[in-house]
Amino acid sequence: MKRVLINIIGEVQGVYFRKFTQQKARELGIMGYVRNRDDMSVEVLAQGADVAVNQLIAWCYHGAPSAVVKDVVIEEDLDNDIYLDFDISP
Repeated sequence: MKRVLINIIGEVQGVYFRKFTQQKARELGIMGYVRNRDDMSVEVLAQGADVAVNQLIAWCYHGAPSAVVKDVVIEEDLDNDIYLDFDISP
């Protein structure tokens, strides 16, 4: 099991990035959330099988069709929260 916090930087808000991320995460069986941040980046908490989380990380480098991703920052997340789905947070 792998759990990471992913911060996607670039033109990623207002291009349905959160919706596309939710679809991809659910397709991969990943739990967690995606949300916009005040600095105009998008944050993803992804928890699931190592292979699936790695696939989502790779996907984040291009993301939604209209997105312009400039950087992806990944940090291991050590919290113990349990997620049962992959949600879009405001």
